[in-house]
Amino acid sequence: MPSRRPLRSPVAVTAVTCAALATGLLGAPQPAAASGVRIHDIQGTTRISPLAGERVTGVPGIVTAIRAAGSARGFWVQDPHPDDDPATSEAIFVFTGKETPDVAVGDSVTVTGKVTEYYPGGKDAGLQSVTELTGADWDVLASGLPLPAPVKLNVASIPARYAPSAGGGSIESLPLRPRSYALDRFESLEGMRVSVTDAPVVGPTNTHRELWVTAQPDHHRTARGGTLYSSYGDPNPGRIKVTSLTPPAAGSGTTDPQPFPVADVGQRLTGTTTGPLDYDNYGGYTIQATRLGTVTGRSPAPETTRKQRADELAVATYNVENLSPKTPQAKFDRLASALVRRLAAPDVVALEEVQDDDGPTDDGVVTAGVTLRKLTDAVKAAGGPAYEWRQIDPVDGQDGGQPGGNIRVAFLFNPERVAFKDIAGGDATTPVRVLADHGKATLSASPGRIAPDDPAWRDSRKPLVGQFSFRNRPGSRVFVVADHFNSKGGDQGLDSRFQPPARTSETQRTAQARLVNTFVKSLLATDPKADVVVAGDLNDYQFSPALKTLTQGGVLTDLVNRLPLPERYGYVYNGNSQVLDHMLTSRHLTRPDYDIVHINAEYADQASDHDPQVLRIRP
Repeated sequence: MPSRRPLRSPVAVTAVTCAALATGLLGAPQPAAASGVRIHDIQGTTRISPLAGERVTGVPGIVTAIRAAGSARGFWVQDPHPDDDPATSEAIFVFTGKETPDVAVGDSVTVTGKVTEYYPGGKDAGLQSVTELTGADWDVLASGLPLPAPVKLNVASIPARYAPSAGGGSIESLPLRPRSYALDRFESLEGMRVSVTDAPVVGPTNTHRELWVTAQPDHHRTARGGTLYSSYGDPNPGRIKVTSLTPPAAGSGTTDPQPFPVADVGQRLTGTTTGPLDYDNYGGYTIQATRLGTVTGRSPAPETTRKQRADELAVATYNVENLSPKTPQAKFDRLASALVRRLAAPDVVALEEVQDDDGPTDDGVVTAGVTLRKLTDAVKAAGGPAYEWRQIDPVDGQDGGQPGGNIRVAFLFNPERVAFKDIAGGDATTPVRVLADHGKATLSASPGRIAPDDPAWRDSRKPLVGQFSFRNRPGSRVFVVADHFNSKGGDQGLDSRFQPPARTSETQRTAQARLVNTFVKSLLATDPKADVVVAGDLNDYQFSPALKTLTQGGVLTDLVNRLPLPERYGYVYNGNSQVLDHMLTSRHLTRPDYDIVHINAEYADQASDHDPQVLRIRP
């Protein structure tokens, strides 16, 4: 099945009458022909067309937009004479494959073709389908006609509830209730012209010329203008992706598209953005814009945390996103500058996604000294401390992540402020244990890995624990656990046809959380006053089963819950500002000062897709 994400270089429209067949689409060819059928008859009142697999003839409509590039070319047709049923869409996409359709916007056409249901990403991906006409022929009856007015997407037109429930099953057979559920409302508008006006940007522009806006500006706003994802029960129904069908500028002498708006969260797409409502496997419902608003407003300023005081130990966590010696030096410099200036040179840094010394090249190399040396050298060049590091090389190919990269967690620390307690015996496969030491806790190995042979860590990063002492307080012991739990890969999307969507990956994260919780309990059983910091990319929300398991028994406090609600985020995905990275402390640390430092996730130009976090404690 061909990919339906358009390629990024447009092709000039040519005079071709298409009879392109789409392969791998739902519905076997049928000999029957349906005459007098209109688009709303094809779309029907559920997600699956009642005519799927049939060939329809002479379906009338007006061409509203054309996709003239890539392997998923075609055009949208909308009936200017709708029925009175709000559940039936009045538009449909005519798929022509790699052939550029010989039509123009404003053409009145009649189309003959097979009704098919296309599943972006394949049916097994669990997403909704797009009703299309394939193997199509058409006749142009007139040109230059006015287009149907777009449906305005706003608070009044989008229901507050997100999706109907089928107990985890498919909602495809359920009658659409567009006045009750946002997903039903969007489905009832599939292919139709829609618009948003003066829409806040809630997901920054990415490298695929996409951004996210919200049609419900006041719903769950973050402190910096995003949309907060704070519970499974409310995925924020006003979010919608925007991409562009805009052709190259006339006379530009280039095949490059017109510049797509570069926007950050907190800015606004001012004016009206209009286009057909599409659906894909890279974010669900999407406005394929034929007219784009203008980016206005200032980007929120990148944050800077305060410097730790002399009696405070500063611990940070930072996912540096597949960092390797093959990473451009500019990224090392940006990360280093952020560590020194934005994070005020923390005393200890838990790093995630540190790759081996040849990056994604899969040749058995597992060491990461070159990677960490490049980063620490960049920190010194930026005026920061001479960080040292500790880490454990993983077994080749056993810790997940980018193939060949052997990502792992690692510690940086400033030896002028803290000392690392090196205890021999830590390796990729030996579990670290808690030992008693004159009434206090210590480790069998430092650094060491927590239960690395447990099935919970299969194809996933193993936690690294290290024992530190704060030089301003001789004899202090601080145990830092750096984590990077398994990803959400394989989970059904929020816009899945299965509702509520299954979160299969959280089973492994919950098992991982249980192991870390058990380890922390063993530290506290040995020394109830032990100072413990658990930090890292846990790939899950503060309200998730994994975090409930990690904090079970009150042994750890998830500090994000102490922030004001609009500040509880450090990652932006599909227009939702959310929590994936966490810092947690044991109960003896009663007055932690915690800060999520927003420097990446909300910006189109970012050094990582995660915001770092800093914790200041008095051990």
